[in-house]
Amino acid sequence: MQKIRPLWKIVFAVVLFLLVLTTIFSFRQKSAKAEPARTKIVFWHEMGGTSGDALEKMVNKFNKSQSKYEVVPQYEGSYDEAIQKFIQSHGSASSPALFQAFDISTAQMMHSKYTTPVQKFIDEENYDVKDIAPVARSFYANNGQQLAMPFNTSQPVLYYNASLLKKYHIAPPSQSPSYSEITRTAQQLYERSNHQVKGMTMEIYGWLLEEALANTKTSLVNNNDGHSGTPTNVNLNNPMTVKYVKWIRQNIKAGDFVNYGSGTSAENNQTAAFLARKLGMFVQSSATIGQLAQGTKDKLGITYFPHPDGTKANGVSIGGAALWISNDKSEKVQKGAFEFIKFAETSKIQAQWQKDTGYLALNANSQKEKVLTELYKKEPEMAVPGEQLRNAKPNSTNSGVLMEGMQLTREMEETALESIYGGSNITQTLQDASSKINQNLERTNRANNYFKKTK
Repeated sequence: MQKIRPLWKIVFAVVLFLLVLTTIFSFRQKSAKAEPARTKIVFWHEMGGTSGDALEKMVNKFNKSQSKYEVVPQYEGSYDEAIQKFIQSHGSASSPALFQAFDISTAQMMHSKYTTPVQKFIDEENYDVKDIAPVARSFYANNGQQLAMPFNTSQPVLYYNASLLKKYHIAPPSQSPSYSEITRTAQQLYERSNHQVKGMTMEIYGWLLEEALANTKTSLVNNNDGHSGTPTNVNLNNPMTVKYVKWIRQNIKAGDFVNYGSGTSAENNQTAAFLARKLGMFVQSSATIGQLAQGTKDKLGITYFPHPDGTKANGVSIGGAALWISNDKSEKVQKGAFEFIKFAETSKIQAQWQKDTGYLALNANSQKEKVLTELYKKEPEMAVPGEQLRNAKPNSTNSGVLMEGMQLTREMEETALESIYGGSNITQTLQDASSKINQNLERTNRANNYFKKTK
């Protein structure tokens, strides 16, 4: 026969249970009060694929490193799409606190007045930026003010198949090669391979033309490439552009040059030809290193961007994008955005970022981090793009072009290059392109009320 428990014992058990529940609930409430909700920092970016994965990893590290802020990354598509969305959403609840904007939109971002210059926070916190690459910083600065902080940064470099050059007993180009060095190497490779390997190519790309000018300390536009005032005149028909296109035409005529055209298809085709040992040299972004290194068993060679004979290399400008802080958010949110920027620029984070993405580590101290020292020990050529960046001294010609309408400008540059590659008159073609670009520039300046009349 089952014994029945006394009533007082049942009541005692129930009271004890309720007391335990109350204690737990009270403890959780106190814990919740002790840990206030984090301030959310919405971050719009344009990083996809492996770079997107690397960015997510970086954000997660930041969120775990402190308990005050929570960065919320949101992929917004292409650079062009994202900046239009940023401009249109400013002042609304849906706009981001932190925004990644690509290099040629810098003037548009600056003129929008929609951002708080990071210089404000640099000054308030006495944040030392000296270890962040000066040439990279200078692209996103104006009148002594740091407008944004460089983030995913690349530079154009020349890639060559070192194994093929060794096979055909050809001396590799020097670290900072001249145009004639590249021509010699290209022609020797073409001839000694019995025309089986094209010596070189140069994509029809406005960015590369602009870099050729930067490396000769030549401005594309007046007012010091826009750094000392709104640009009003573009001059493509200058001596250094002429040298650049004559150099290309020389190689086209010799047969060692292959023209893949422009755009994504050109980039894909030249990379495929290079990996298939059908192309010996080409110039492209340093962000391509990982793809090339993993795609071939040959030894990869890398040099600085070429310069004309008799002209000292001035250093090239950067590509990529920067981090901007929106001014339509509270001071607290803006400070949180800057906290993430500081975290992203630390030596360890930058070193891992370079290894994961191929973009350059901007913090000079990153070169001492184990992740990069081990990488360079295994693949020394990986250090070359960063050396090119650090060796350049910033000036107005290698710090980017602060001009609105750069997307259309590049399209016009590329149309001119395509015509020149095909044999058109160089002087006339460059002059015609300058006229068209200047017409668009005048319309842009008038639309933005920069000037009543361009000069």
